[in-house]
Parts: sequence; structure tokens; C-alpha cells
Amino acid sequence: MDLSTPSFALSVIVPVYREQARIAALLSHLADIPAPGGPAFGAPVFGVEILVVDGDPERRTLAALPEGAATAGIRGLASDQGRARQMNAGAAAARGDALLFLHADTRLPLDAFARIEHALADEDISGGAFALRITPEDGGQPGPGLRFIAWAANLRSRFTRAPYGDQGIFLRRECFEVLGGFADIPLMEDLEFMTRLRRSGRRIRLLSACAATSARRWEREGLLRCTLRNLLLRAFYHLGVRPQQLARFYP
Repeated sequence: MDLSTPSFALSVIVPVYREQARIAALLSHLADIPAPGGPAFGAPVFGVEILVVDGDPERRTLAALPEGAATAGIRGLASDQGRARQMNAGAAAARGDALLFLHADTRLPLDAFARIEHALADEDISGGAFALRITPEDGGQPGPGLRFIAWAANLRSRFTRAPYGDQGIFLRRECFEVLGGFADIPLMEDLEFMTRLRRSGRRIRLLSACAATSARRWEREGLLRCTLRNLLLRAFYHLGVRPQQLARFYP
């Protein structure tokens, strides 16, 4: 196999905003995931690149990138603030055939890249996502409340075929570009895009392996309050309330 021309090229796009205390841990985690068809990534020839897209006007997360990041297949980009804008900017700069949009507080299974490659080997599949797991900030096991929220979110994703962004959404570049990328809205950009994808008749694959997202928002705001707020925001969104209005209630 000619390693200079990998058969599968994946771009991992990480939108960040003041994640300077977390970025090193995330990049270390990604470094432990073997690239498709080869050892753990560390050079672009293995077909995996990482783009950290900073929406902070002061670019604090970019300043915290580890030394030598560029030689490890990591690129830092500056963008206007807003997760949709940041992910669109990362996709525009990406070189991969497939795009993985990853939140800074989400951790992937250690065979994640190979699972994505396997899913996209089926030409009828345009993208997909992992199952959701929510884990406490201290690294402990999730309690019944967090387990129930994750179970309900996974059930909703399988029923609607519109997974959340913290499930690690991956897409063929061609599909992302044809659909025009994420809508320039302050929240619900993941739900809006995946709903458009479903309505276009394209198929996705929801993987059984879990992406673990941090429970930091639930822990900070309270389990019941955060969950009810999220449910109400999604309900009002489906009733036609503009995301710009809903964003006032999602700090």
C-alpha cells in the first residue's frame, strides 16, 4: 500500500471556545486511536488530520495547542464565533474524504476511526454517528439519571435518524457540501442538518459503540433543570420558534 495516497482520508473537526484547559487531553485521546489501516496517527500519510477551530476572539485554545502539533497532523484555525460557523470553516479547510465533527468534551471509542471507515465502505451510507454515553467530569460511572438521559437520547436518534452533535457525527464530504453545510444558526445546527439529510433520502448508520460526552453542563446547572430546559428548547424549535430566539435561554 502506498502510504502517501491513503485509500481513506478522515478530517476530525473540533470547534472550540475557551477550551484551553482541555485541548491537550483531547488531542492525547485522539492520538491513542489507530488510524484506518495503520498505527496510531502521527503523520498525515495515514489519512487522519485534526482541525481545531477556535471561535474565541482571543484565540486562547489555539495558543494552548501543544508544541509540534502541526507535525502530528493537527491544524489550528481561527473562525468567527458560533459552532456552526466554526464547523463550516473547518470543513472548508479540511482535506479528508470524510468529516468527523467532534465536540471538545466528547471522547470516542478506541476503534472509532476504523468503525467510521467500515461504515462508509458501504456506498449507500452518507454518514452516521456513535451512540451517546454521558460521563461525570470526575471520571466516575454515570448515575441512573445520566444513564436514563443517554438511553432516551439514543432512542430518539434511532427513531428520528437525526443524532446530536455530541454523538460524533461523521459525513462524506460530498454529502456535506451538496447539502450546503450547517445552517448559520446559534444552536440546533446539528439537528437541523441531520433532519435535512434524512429528508433528502440519504441513509446514515448509527453505530453501537458509544461516544462519551461530559456531564459538565448537567453538573453545573442541575440534572432536572438542564434536562427540562433542553426538552423545552427542542420542543419550541420543532414548533417553529427561531433558534436565534431560543439561544437566549441556552447560555
